[in-house]
Amino acid sequence: MQRFYVETLGCPKNQVDSEKLIGTLLADGMEPSDDPAAADLVVVNTCAFIEDARKESIDTILALDGQRRDGARLVVTGCMAERYGAELAQALPEVDQVAGFGVAFAGRPEDGGLAAAAPPVAVALGRKPAGGLSLSAETVVLPSFDLLNLPRPKSAVPWAYVKIAEGCDRSCGFCAIPSFRGPQRSRDVASILAEVEQLEAKEIVLVAQDLASYGKDRPGELGAGAIVPLVREVADRVDRVRLLYLYPSDLTDELIDVVIGSDVPYFDLSLQHVSKPLLRRMRRWGDGERFLRRIADIRAREPQAAFRSNFIVGYPGETEDDHDQLLSFVEEAQLDWCGFFSYSAEDGTHAATLDGAVPPRLMEERLAELRELQDTITARRRDDLIGTIQTVLVDEVGVGRSHREAPEIDGIVQVPDSLAPGSFVDVRVVDALGPDLLAEVAEAS
Repeated sequence: MQRFYVETLGCPKNQVDSEKLIGTLLADGMEPSDDPAAADLVVVNTCAFIEDARKESIDTILALDGQRRDGARLVVTGCMAERYGAELAQALPEVDQVAGFGVAFAGRPEDGGLAAAAPPVAVALGRKPAGGLSLSAETVVLPSFDLLNLPRPKSAVPWAYVKIAEGCDRSCGFCAIPSFRGPQRSRDVASILAEVEQLEAKEIVLVAQDLASYGKDRPGELGAGAIVPLVREVADRVDRVRLLYLYPSDLTDELIDVVIGSDVPYFDLSLQHVSKPLLRRMRRWGDGERFLRRIADIRAREPQAAFRSNFIVGYPGETEDDHDQLLSFVEEAQLDWCGFFSYSAEDGTHAATLDGAVPPRLMEERLAELRELQDTITARRRDDLIGTIQTVLVDEVGVGRSHREAPEIDGIVQVPDSLAPGSFVDVRVVDALGPDLLAEVAEAS
C-alpha cells in the first residue's frame, strides 16, 4: 500500500484544506505516514499571505526534498500553488508537481490526480542569489474546483476547524487573498452540518476568510445574517462552537447574542488598526472609538467575554500619531490576546501603490512597544483568573482550554494528567505562567 505525508503551513483554513486532501487520499486507498522519509507521496500545503510565509514555504519544500526517499513524489499545493502556479514549478525543479486547488486531487496519477498539470498562472518568478524566490503575481486563474465539500476523516483531537466558505469579496488594501482564492463561495448548511457530525468533535471552530459574511453570496438561499442560524444549528450538535475572524462592521447585535448564547463568548475581531485615516487607506471600516464602544457593549452583556485581535504595524502612511492611537487603544481595550504583524508589501494590492513607506527599523520599534504592552495586559488578565473555577475541554494529557483559549493560537490551561482527553472538567486556577494557567480539579460543592 502506498503511503503519504502532508505538511501544512499557514492558517487554520489551510489545515482544513489539508484534512480534505487527506480524506481524499485515504478514500483512494493510500495510508498516512508521520515520517516523510517513509512516504511515497509528500505534499506541502503552502501559505502565501506575506513574504515571511512564502519563505517558510520554500524552506519547508527544500527541507522535505532532502528527506524524501528515492522514487517518492514531492507535490506543492495551497496558496503559493494557486498564486504562482506553473512558474513556481519552473523555479523549483526539486518539485514533481505544483497543483493548485483548481485541479482534482487523487492519489493515482493515471486517474488525473496529483500528477495532473496545474492551471497556468502568469507570474514573474526568479531565483535570488541567496537561493530564495522573488515572486510577483500578475494574473491568476481562479480555482474551478473547491475542496469545501470533500470528505474528512474523524478528528484525531477533541476539536476541529470547519471552513464554511472560501474566498472573499472585500478589497482590503494590504491583502492579495481574493486574487488567488477568488470571490466568496458559501457552503450550504446541510454540507456543513454533515461535516460537523462526521468529525465527532466536542468543539467546532468555524473559519472562513470573511466568516460573518457567510451567505451573502447566496441571497436566494441564505443571505446576509445567515451566520446566526448556522451557529445555532452547529451549537445544537456539539458542546462548543467558536468563531474566528469576525469583520467588525458585521458584528451585529444578533450575532453577538448568538455567540454569547453558545457558551463560548470568544470574539476574534479583525480590526487591523484603529486610526481612522489609516484604516481608510487600508480600505477598511471603523475606528478606535467605534471598536471600544462595541467591546464595552459586549462586556456589559457578558462580563466573561474574551477578546482577540490582530493589528498591522507600519502600513504605508502610518504616522507617529497613528501609532500612539493604537497604543492608547490597546491600553484601554484590555484585550485578552493580540497579534501584531509588520506590514508586508504584496504585489497587486492597493497598498503596494501607496507612498509613505515606514522604515523597517521604525516598524520593529513600534512592534516591540506594542508587544511589550500587550504581554503585560495578557499576563494581568491571566493573573485575574487565579482562584476562579473554569470549565475546560481536555485536548490532550495535561492540556485543557476554557472558552477563553482558542486552539493553537492562545495560551492553555495545564491540568492534571489523570484527566481524560475529550472530557469537560471544572478546574480551579491556582497559578498563571505568562499566557498559560495552572489548574487543579475543583472540589464538588
